[in-house]
Amino acid sequence: MSSPAEPRRPRWLRLEGPFVLGLPAILFLMLLFVGPVLRLMLMSVEGGSLAAYEKALTDGLYLRVFLDTFEIAAIVTVACALLGYPVAYVLTTLSRGWAALGFACIMIPMLTSVLVRTYAWMVLLGRSGIINRTLMDWGLTDRPLALMYNLPSVIVAMAHVLLPMFILPVYSVMVRVDRELLRAADGLGASGWQTFTRVYLPLTWPGVLAGATLVFIISLGFYITPALLGGGRIVMIANVIENQVQALLDWRFASALSVVLLVATLAVQAASNRVQAPRG
Repeated sequence: MSSPAEPRRPRWLRLEGPFVLGLPAILFLMLLFVGPVLRLMLMSVEGGSLAAYEKALTDGLYLRVFLDTFEIAAIVTVACALLGYPVAYVLTTLSRGWAALGFACIMIPMLTSVLVRTYAWMVLLGRSGIINRTLMDWGLTDRPLALMYNLPSVIVAMAHVLLPMFILPVYSVMVRVDRELLRAADGLGASGWQTFTRVYLPLTWPGVLAGATLVFIISLGFYITPALLGGGRIVMIANVIENQVQALLDWRFASALSVVLLVATLAVQAASNRVQAPRG
């Protein structure tokens, strides 16, 4: 005689095991992330006043800094896309050994501190740096060029730091693209450009969007590279927050700026998720 079927457990009971396994990580994140963020929010409205937010969102100086921050982040993202997409594609065409070497060249710099890499760019771009000395030794210029303390130097250094963050998501999507689809497009008479724009790029677009979102969000909070290579001329919002804390001791306004930056970052992530969400 067959035994009666067991009653189906509620969904929350079926999730009990995974929830228990994930509970330590959840508590860890709440302790080290959610707690400080809540403290930051409370500090920004200390005394029950929203004056700090009003200043952050209406003062032309800080609005300009926010716009500059988003502009720099966008330029760095585009630079990483233009440089990283071809690199990711080449990696998918290499043999396993050469691909491993390529990944080593991409990943090893990530093991080095951002501060060290920024100082390396200062050694390269300084008035007495390697590039200026080489140009003068070759007779291409008779005086050092102003290669530092400007926007291009900041963008180049930031793109160098963040380029792997774009390559890895794009590569993970490219490697799963069925090459037979490209051969089919070629067999149907499509040109190389048509195959790329109508077949390959749409298939790899989720990786491009993921990499661009990652680079853009990280760029919004960059501090060390603009501070050192910008020389005070290129100011991003993280530099303003640091100045409010260290020099002016205005923790409430610094907290408000941080919360505004956090909300902007979450909005960018939400927009990216909405674009990537499957439609149907």
